[in-house]
Amino acid sequence: MTEITTGGRYAYEGLDRIFHEKARLSIMASLYANRKGCSFVELKRMCSLTDGNLSRHISVLKDAGFIKVVKGYEN
Repeated sequence: MTEITTGGRYAYEGLDRIFHEKARLSIMASLYANRKGCSFVELKRMCSLTDGNLSRHISVLKDAGFIKVVKGYEN
């Protein structure tokens, strides 16, 4: 039988509390899968979030230093 150790780098207890919110984890997974970044509309579609929810979660992730937000227009 394999012994389960605690404190692993990616163990649940080692994750930042910010990622305990599944919407934020979904946003981070979407950004990881799209390394060049995503537009607000793309993230909204991929994560099935409303404008307000996505905006709030992006603010939390940005304030914590996990993401960088670039504002502008496409084309």
